[in-house]
Order: sequence, then structure tokens, then C-alpha cells
Amino acid sequence: MILPSGAPTTLHPAHPSQRWSPDHLRLHRHLLRHPGLLPAGAPLLLAVSGGQDSMALLALLLDLRRLHHWTLLLWHGDHGWRAESARQAEELAAWCLQQGLNLVVDRCGEGGAPSEGGPPSEGGPPSEAMARHWRYGQLEARARALGASHVVTGHTASDRAETLLLHLARGSHRRGLASLRSQRPLAKGPDESRDSSSIELSRPLLTFSRSDTARICRQLELPVWHDPANHDLRYSRNRIRAEVLPVLEALHPGAAQRIGAQAERLVSELECRTEMVDLALQNLNSPRGPGAAAALERLGLVALAPANQGELLHRWLECQIQQVLAARPLEQLLSRLQAGQPPGRADLGTGWQLRWDQRTLWLQPDPPQ
Repeated sequence: MILPSGAPTTLHPAHPSQRWSPDHLRLHRHLLRHPGLLPAGAPLLLAVSGGQDSMALLALLLDLRRLHHWTLLLWHGDHGWRAESARQAEELAAWCLQQGLNLVVDRCGEGGAPSEGGPPSEGGPPSEAMARHWRYGQLEARARALGASHVVTGHTASDRAETLLLHLARGSHRRGLASLRSQRPLAKGPDESRDSSSIELSRPLLTFSRSDTARICRQLELPVWHDPANHDLRYSRNRIRAEVLPVLEALHPGAAQRIGAQAERLVSELECRTEMVDLALQNLNSPRGPGAAAALERLGLVALAPANQGELLHRWLECQIQQVLAARPLEQLLSRLQAGQPPGRADLGTGWQLRWDQRTLWLQPDPPQ
């Protein structure tokens, strides 16, 4: 546990009104401008890793609670990949108890945790994707058990900049560049709609940078538990953080903040464009016989400009089977659908096949083995 020299370990929760800063005001105004992000009076499940981002978020939300009337529930996930992770989880829980807060701790491999989130195989680094899958699965289960409508994480503009740079390097579609949104559904209701039983994932600190959260932790004298894995350069995100962003910041100070803001603009543009794409898809829907989940007019699709073909096909697959194709596979698929090309099929690799004849393309499940 890392503390500033001579700093107290308590938040003085009995006198929250005495603690107010420009950062509190900044977050407060952001939440007033976006009331759906953390609705007033909502039960919130806050993911607390013990790192500087989540600790800064916890402190800010505790102080703003008197104005927004949330019920704050705290969760920590221990992947068990490091020998000291259990000790750090215990220290974090003890600190929370000192503040009058209850922290729920889930350890991977206990209580029915999925095995794919377990320790890595010998000789290789842990999988970021499996760890993320386990965390969000546990957060969804805990949110339902505790009655929380929103799961809250401490992602910052710096995280968003790293994500955008990684997706740029991979050649991601525009939808990939607009990832790490301020809010998205974590889990839908039983009928797959965003109703009262759905759970939202909210990221209220995307207007703050990692340097902001470090400063908040120093100013509020918060303990911070550092994860050595954040410095492991075998992870692509850590290399972006340690080797790429510092160069960009040296060239153009505030680069991470501006890249994060650009990602937010991409989200807004994508939302507007998606509405228009959905309207266009309505004119291309085609009836199809038994066994087809959905069908689209091939001739109408390939008559459009190539960029519009890609947008429509990408969105159609996303709506029908929740599959997002990367830019290169999408281009290869479109080349096979052009006028003059023969009928064919493509295995989408998610239990679905895309088939087409001269006039129509349709989706159907993979045949049983």
C-alpha cells in the first residue's frame, strides 16, 4: 500500500461537505450535463481495483453522494495471478471498513468463477481478454444480486487514448475507434431490451486523465495499491502507455486528453450515422424461407458506393447476430458479393454462415456436426 509521507489513512467521512475541489465541481457538472450516466438516487456498483483511477473515483463519488443520493456498493476482483494480490485485496477491504464501507471481493476460481479467467499457462503472460471477461461477468452477477442498476469503472481519457491507438494500429473499423464509450449496456433484460432489469456500464471519468487521478489521490491523501502487471511490457496496452503516449505527450502536451476527446466525437458521429444506416437497411430487408434468420437484397446492396456497402453490411451483421467484423474481413466479404460474382457462402466463425445467391444474401446457423 502506497501512502504520501505522513498522510492520514482516512477520508473523514463524517464531514464530506468540508471537502470540495475543482475536481469535485468538474465531475458534478459533467454528471448534471449527462444525467443518465449516474442517475440521481440510483444504486451503483463501483469496481475498485485499488489503483489510482478507481480510488480517485471512489473518493469523488463518496463526496458527491450527498448531492446525487446514490447508494454506493463496492466490488473488487482478485484474479489470483500475483502472490501479493490476496494480501492487497485484504488491505483494500480493511481500509474500506475504516471508512464505513463494505467491499465485496471475488477471487477467480472461487464461488463458481469461470475457469477461463484463471491463472495463465506457464511461460506466458495472463490474457487481458480473459481477465476482462471474468471481471465483467462477475460484475454483472453481483449487480443483479445486489440490485444495482449501474456498474461504474474508473476508466480515464488516458485509457481511451490507448484503446484508440491500439485499434488504429490494428486497422479497426470506425466502430472500433469509437469504443470505450462513456456508457453502454453491460447486460440487457430478459427480452434483450434496455428495460428496468438491464444493467448499464458507466465510465464517468473519461474527461479526466491519468495525471488528474494521480493528483487527486495525492491531494485527498488516498492510499493506492499498485499492480506490477501494469508495467509488464508483454502487454500491448502497457507498451502504448510506456513507450508511445509519452512521446506524443512530449511532442504535444495534453495529447492523451485530446485523443480521448476525439474518440468521444467519433462516438457522437457514429450514433448519428447509425440512425441513418438503420433507416437505409429497412429498404434492403428481404423475405426468406425457413431456416434463414434474416435476409438482405444483394443487388440493392452492391449497387451502392463501396463505403456505404461496408457500413450497411457491417451494421446488419451487428444487429442480426451481434458480430462486428474487422475492416479486412469485411472488405474480403464485400469483394465476393459484387455483381458478376457467383453464389457462395462464408463461415462467420460464431455459429453462423452467410450465404448468397444472385439476388439475396441471408444468415443461417451452422449445421450440426
